[in-house]
Amino acid sequence: MKKTPRTGGAHPGEPKADKASVRRHNLSLVLRTVHEAGETTRASVAARVGLTRAAVSSLVEQLLEHGFLVESGKTFSGQAGRPGTVLKAADTGPAGLGVEINVDYVSVCVVDLAGADRVRVTEPLDNRTAGAAEVLERAARVAAGVLGSAAERDLHPVGVRLALPGLVSAGTVHQAPNLGWNKVDADRLFASALGVSWPEPGGAGQPGLPVASDNEANVAALAELWFGALGEVRSFLHLTGEIGVGGAIVVNDELLRGAHGFAGEIGHMAVDENGPLCRCGSHGCLEQYAGQSALLRAAGLEDGKRPGRGGAAATAGGISGVEELARRADAGEARAVAAVEEAGRKLGVALSGAVNLLDPEVVVLGGIYPRLMPRLGPAVDAELARRVVSGLWHPTAGRLRPASTSADAARGAAAVVIREVLADPLAYSP
Repeated sequence: MKKTPRTGGAHPGEPKADKASVRRHNLSLVLRTVHEAGETTRASVAARVGLTRAAVSSLVEQLLEHGFLVESGKTFSGQAGRPGTVLKAADTGPAGLGVEINVDYVSVCVVDLAGADRVRVTEPLDNRTAGAAEVLERAARVAAGVLGSAAERDLHPVGVRLALPGLVSAGTVHQAPNLGWNKVDADRLFASALGVSWPEPGGAGQPGLPVASDNEANVAALAELWFGALGEVRSFLHLTGEIGVGGAIVVNDELLRGAHGFAGEIGHMAVDENGPLCRCGSHGCLEQYAGQSALLRAAGLEDGKRPGRGGAAATAGGISGVEELARRADAGEARAVAAVEEAGRKLGVALSGAVNLLDPEVVVLGGIYPRLMPRLGPAVDAELARRVVSGLWHPTAGRLRPASTSADAARGAAAVVIREVLADPLAYSP
């Protein structure tokens, strides 16, 4: 039977919006507008969202009363009339907590309503030698300390997002080869551990904070989208180089997750079917050439039983392995240069397939890769220029970019919580 096209308005079976739900929507609209502007005035908000100044003023007063906005001095437009009061998102009150758990470190941060990274702790931890429950308990202890520091700044996280390396869906890590995790109920285990480490507001072992999780490359890509230097770019591929290699796809400002939430696993794309065995069970995966451990081994550096700050394995001398690799490559040491350039070629092979398939505007390399870009970047660019069939990839076009230093998985995870607050502030009202 032919369906009648919808021409707008509510479907006959849908409830009509009442005044309360309309106001709730408009509160979100105003708060999101101020958040995106950074600093603005009531008049500017009204002009942007299409509401009357009186309506915006009423909404602003409610957001001020509930602590979502603050006023900050006056601004002069240069035109006749009274100066406007500057509005901006509050730097106290509701916040987001992001927890990145990687193979050799845990990074935790608190982000405020403006998106600023306010409290951060990164601890080197060798998470390969412990079971999932123990790793999540370690992360919860770090998070508890960060929550205490946030409370001293009058910041009160209203949710937690875990950023995890592997196939993550509905709170479960289905597979994380480099951690040795399979079917791990990460959300539940972390929430329980956090309730023990930080029993504050819920008591009885309940932290009072909803916990959810995502793939670390996904939230790193969101951090790049929201806090990076992409300019007008709205569609891109994002790779994170750590012990493994993660990937995420953003199309028109939205993550492309795939049918089961597992899109972007470029680290397990085979670039040589006769290559070394990967932890995932396949042979010749990209991360066996371009992952941190593989790079250090190829360069003749200690693979790093002892982790270093920020996810870089430490050498015997205490300098991070990646920093030492970059130093040697910059100095022209043959083995280091060969290791980085071979990783770049293998990255180019894998990325060329993704670029041919998805046609992104740019490719962003994060994790350990920005430090290696002087040698890595040209090798990746050359392979892409040779393999991208459109002929539109040129090494001089600037389509291969290092990730911003202001964007990482922990901040992206925390900012996901903030986006939920912006979408429905009344749900998080004190």
